[in-house]
Amino acid sequence: MRSQKLKNHLFLASQHTDITEAQKLKIENLRGHHISLEGVVQMAIANKIAGYISRSSWIRKMFEEGERLCQEFGADNIYDFTLGNPETEPPVEFHEELRRLANNPLPGMHRYMNNAGYPETRAAVAEKLSADSGLEVSARHVIMTCGAGGALNVVLKTILNPGEEVIILTPYFVEYKFYIDNHGGVPVEVWTNRDNFRLDLPAIEAAITSKTRAIIINSPNNPTGVIYKTEELAMLGQLVSQAQARTGHQVYVISDEPYARISFDNNQVPNIFPLVESSIIVTSHSKDLALPGERIGYLAANPRMSTVMQFIEGAVFCNRTLGFVNAPALMQRLVTGLQNTSVDSALYQKKRDILYDSLNSLGFRMVKPDGAFYLFPKSPLADDIEFVKLAQKQHLLLVPGSGFGASGYFRIAYCVSMDKIERSLPAWERLAAQIGL
Repeated sequence: MRSQKLKNHLFLASQHTDITEAQKLKIENLRGHHISLEGVVQMAIANKIAGYISRSSWIRKMFEEGERLCQEFGADNIYDFTLGNPETEPPVEFHEELRRLANNPLPGMHRYMNNAGYPETRAAVAEKLSADSGLEVSARHVIMTCGAGGALNVVLKTILNPGEEVIILTPYFVEYKFYIDNHGGVPVEVWTNRDNFRLDLPAIEAAITSKTRAIIINSPNNPTGVIYKTEELAMLGQLVSQAQARTGHQVYVISDEPYARISFDNNQVPNIFPLVESSIIVTSHSKDLALPGERIGYLAANPRMSTVMQFIEGAVFCNRTLGFVNAPALMQRLVTGLQNTSVDSALYQKKRDILYDSLNSLGFRMVKPDGAFYLFPKSPLADDIEFVKLAQKQHLLLVPGSGFGASGYFRIAYCVSMDKIERSLPAWERLAAQIGL
């Protein structure tokens, strides 16, 4: 009876039109619990998931705060740098190919296909990888996936036994921990070099144990924009080979590369295959073709791996059983002919330069990014969360470094319009003055 009365009160409360969105959210959260006859409140979802939600995704939290501020002050007066959601439109070649397919549909083009993807799409990806790596990559080494996130989950499902470890390099993309946990793995955080965010090879070597199954690298990096150099990747490859000889089992290097075609100042993103034998590429066309909502990507296994076809067989099985089944059919058709097409990196470089130069002149300190579309400055306050809250008062929406395992920093996603960046500069000046830079 007590339980039902509380539920009724919560329902009636939620119908009032004069309560705030935050109050409605709290009410809905309470309604999401179910109350036992003894009056004990129990979670309607798994305890682990509830815990993850409570402390995860600063990006999501700041995005929601941005929506609230936009409603209060108007979108033109809010400078939202939280999401890596490109404002740039896809290249003209994409639209041409989309129109061509729409006007000349192929028979059966929307049906299921082989779980690894269309042979011609995989062959096009393999041709590009062969050119980039100097190795003979074939269609059989490639699996089309639902974005890089889908590819990462497929790889981790394929290789992990319960309790095995995956090294992630701080600062890291926050979802890595959740993906590893999805498949019974244990994330092990290893800091990159704190001066320049490059690989700290001695720290990685010290972290490898008999339980280590994989190392995830991300270059250009989210959130730092750093590109790992050929020499340091080659040294990583040697380190991994030595670790495999020492431990007696395979250690994979998973290279997460959605920003690989967005690089600046004539920097090149090295292909991992010639440098690390037991390597796997996971990527998507979310950034290089500006298609984040289409969820199209792939994984590719190094043809030099002695176990490459055993891995591919397992990954095809996992692609299906995880529920991805097939990467989107239309998107596979579209990206087949666009493997050498990309957005113009120069546009992002201009945005980087304006923000980097302006913030440096105000006293903010950061590593200059080699690629991607993020800045990762040091927080002027010891508490990066407090700094981000202070920035909100100037209508600047940022993400604290804590969201990437790196307290004491904050992230700026500059994949927004040039107009928004330029209009934000007075707000940055006010913020710098407020904190005494």
